[in-house]
Amino acid sequence: MTIHRTKKRFIYLIAIFIIMFLGLASRRYASNLPLFISDNAGDALWAMMIYFGFRFLFPKRSPNFALIGSILFSFGIEFSQTYQAEWIQTLRSTTLGALVLGKGFLLVDLIRYTTGIFIGCLLDLFYQKKSLINNKGM
Repeated sequence: MTIHRTKKRFIYLIAIFIIMFLGLASRRYASNLPLFISDNAGDALWAMMIYFGFRFLFPKRSPNFALIGSILFSFGIEFSQTYQAEWIQTLRSTTLGALVLGKGFLLVDLIRYTTGIFIGCLLDLFYQKKSLINNKGM
C-alpha cells in the first residue's frame, strides 16, 4: 500500500521548508559551525531541496526520476554560471538570484550537489520503506 498522493505531497513540502530553513541557517550561522559543515552544507541542502521539489511536483514518478532530474537541474544551474552576461549578473547580484542561480562555477559544487541529492533520495527511500512497514501492521 502506498501513501496517498496528497499526503506524499504534503510531506515533501514540509521537507522542502525544513531544508530551506537548515540551508539558510547554515549560511547565517556559518561562523558557529565546523568549517567542513559551513563550507559544504548549504550547497548540499540546496540540491536536496531540489530533489524534494521534484518529488513534490511529480509524486507518481519514481525516486530515480527525481534523482536524475535534480542532478540535471543542479548541474545545469552550476554550468549556467559560466555565462556572464550583464543581465544575468544583475540577477545574481540580488539575494534571491544568488540563492537560485549562484554566483560562479565551482567544480566542487557538483560534488556537493550530488551528495545532497543522494542523501535526500536515501531519506526518501527510508521513509517510504518505513511507511510501508507501518501500513502493513495496521
